[in-house]
Parts: sequence; structure tokens; C-alpha cells
Amino acid sequence: MCNRVAMVRAQGVGARAVYRWARGAASLSRAQCNARLVLGIETSCDDTGAAVVDETGKILGEALYSQKRTHLKAGGIIPTVAQKLHKEHIENVVQEAIDKSGVSPNELTAIATTIKPGLALSLKVGVEYSLRLLEQYKKPFIPIHHMEAHALTVRMLHKVEFPFLVLLVSGGHSLLAVARGISDFLLLGQTLDEAPGDTLEKVARRMSLKNHPACHTMSGGEAIEYLAKMGNRMQFELTQPMSQHLDCDFSFAGLRNQVNQIIIKKEREGGFQMGQILPCVSDIAAAVQHTVTAHLAKRTHRAILFCKKEGLLPPSNPALVVSGGVASNEYIRKALSIVTEANGFLLHCPPPKLCTDNGIMIAWNGIERLRAGIDVIHNPKEIRYEPKAPLGVNVSEQVKRAAIKVPYLKLKT
Repeated sequence: MCNRVAMVRAQGVGARAVYRWARGAASLSRAQCNARLVLGIETSCDDTGAAVVDETGKILGEALYSQKRTHLKAGGIIPTVAQKLHKEHIENVVQEAIDKSGVSPNELTAIATTIKPGLALSLKVGVEYSLRLLEQYKKPFIPIHHMEAHALTVRMLHKVEFPFLVLLVSGGHSLLAVARGISDFLLLGQTLDEAPGDTLEKVARRMSLKNHPACHTMSGGEAIEYLAKMGNRMQFELTQPMSQHLDCDFSFAGLRNQVNQIIIKKEREGGFQMGQILPCVSDIAAAVQHTVTAHLAKRTHRAILFCKKEGLLPPSNPALVVSGGVASNEYIRKALSIVTEANGFLLHCPPPKLCTDNGIMIAWNGIERLRAGIDVIHNPKEIRYEPKAPLGVNVSEQVKRAAIKVPYLKLKT
């Protein structure tokens, strides 16, 4: 471990002088410490992110440009608009992350970039920009699977050993998998239609929550969570998705259709036009949030029981890691904590900032791969982005054959 700053302080040098010295001697001290540094770049959907992370998990510099407000106004993500905004901001975002880190591009050990899965036009921007950086600075390239990065972010914060169960829930994905290694996953179940985040966004859009005075700056998921706190979920009875299917797959499209019919009925009864806010939006939000949560919790519970049956996780202190944008929802986290506590599992959730898309998780996944010697490419000219990419080995049919019935758990949320 390096102690150069401590030595300078011991010689009676002031704090400002120490700071100036540390900045000026950053290259020397890092070289002496043999610290490996990775620049991570994320452009899989509608956020442009970059970060520099070292192999201890320290975030040296980060930057993020969110397109949320633009897409809120448009009523959804438009791929061509997302691509345009990525192109306009990626250089500034990367430069800001590097400037904050205090390192020069020449000091980087490697550059890691999301190449799959995601919106094709968005991925293309990140990959093409990264290839230009690689050519300029002659650094190795580490291609990143977006969902694997989400799954392993927690290891930057906590000592979570393989194998562990992971639930990834976001606007574009929902899946359950066993993480057995850096790039070794068993897929237990995934969404069959639309992801939970997508469902929440569409429900919020149909209720015109962007016109709600308290929600106009929030994403759809944020607005649903906010209003649900003031609503009574018992006012509306929603059918639990796929309740007769004994598997770990997810389906949310049918739930959204149920909610649409309720909204249409309430508009007709009250003489409301589309775009006007119904008086019962908080109750609808509460019912939707609870039904989504119950579906996620039940599937996760079945995954836990399947892992126990098959001996896929350690008998002592097995862990569930929950990540992705929807994992920021406190109601969902609370419900999952009930499931894990009932089954003797440890629950790990990265802070909300690291659940949504960001450059930090990409840089950390690059560190993980660098340590393991996985996918460190020194001639990256043939790299291609992949909009659709599965996660690991799909064993969902094995889960179905197990036909595990989940005992009732009251979600006291």
C-alpha cells in the first residue's frame, strides 16, 4: 500500500500543498502502487455514462448525462433521438469522468464498453466512440454484457462470493439467474413479453402522470411509487400474472391490459378526457405496484426454493442480489426482504444510483474481467454490438419440470 501522502503530511506540509502534490504526482504514485484503472462507457439505452474505477472498487471519476426529460416529453424512448443525444454528449461525459479522476487516458489499463444487449442505435454510439479512443491510446478493450454488469456491481461494495442468486429488474429486462462466476450464469427465468419497468412507464403514460403537478419531472416508475404511498391498493382487484404457471418466468403485458380497462371505465364514468388526471390515480398506482411486486416476489421465492432443491447455492448464508432500475423501488425491496428473511437468505441491493444504468458498473465489470483474464482484447477492430444477447445458459425448462409450489407469504409492506 502506498503511503506517500502520509509521509508528506508527516513532514509538516499543509493540506493544500498535499492536494497539489498528490495531483501532480498522481502518475508516479499510481505506478508505484501498480493500480489497474478501467474506463467504463455505457450507452445501451437512454443514459450516457462514463467512469474511471480502480481495482479496489474506488470510483475515481464519473459522469452521466440522462435523457429522461427529453423522453418524458416525447412519451417514450425514441431510438433515433436517443442515438442523437448520445452522439452529442458522449465526448463531454467521458472527458468529465477522466478529468474528475485525475488520471490521463495514457494511465488507463483498459477501456470497457457495453456492447450488448440494448438499443442498436445507442450501442453503436458507445462502441464506435470507444474504438476511436482505443486506436488513439493503444489500450486493450473489454466488451461488457450489460446485464452481467448489473449483476456484479454489488461486488464492488460488498464481499459477495460466487455463487449467488440474482434478480435483475429494469425498463428493458426482468430475469432470475444464478451467478456462478464472472461470466458464468444459469438463467432460471425471464420476461416473456414486457419488462416491469416498461409496464410501469406505460401505465403512468396512460394515466397522463406527466400532467400531475407532483409528478411532472418524474419517470413513470418514480411517479407510480410516489402516488402509491398515498393510495389504497384494495380499491382495485388485479389478477396476479401467470399464477398457475409453476416457473420463474415473468409476464406483465396482461396486467397492463387490465389496468387500461380500469382507466377507460373510470374515464367514462367520470366524463374525463384522455390527458386529464383521474381522482383515483393513487389507488390505481398502489394496486399496480403491489401486483408487480407480488409477481416478482413469488417468482423469486420459487427460484430460491429451486436453488435449494438443486444445491446451486452454498448452504451457509446464501445471497440474493437485486439490481436494475426497478430495484430502486423501496416497496419492491421491502417485499423481497420478507422473502429472503423467510428463507435464510442475505439480501444485497446496490444503492439506487448504481441500480440504474451508469458507467461505474461497466468499469467495475471491466475490473472483474481484467482480474480474471476474461475478454481482454488487444486487437478490437472486429468488435460488434449485439442488441439481443441472452444471459448465460438457459435452464428455465428444468425449473418448469420441478413444478415447485410456493408457500403463501404475507407481504407486510
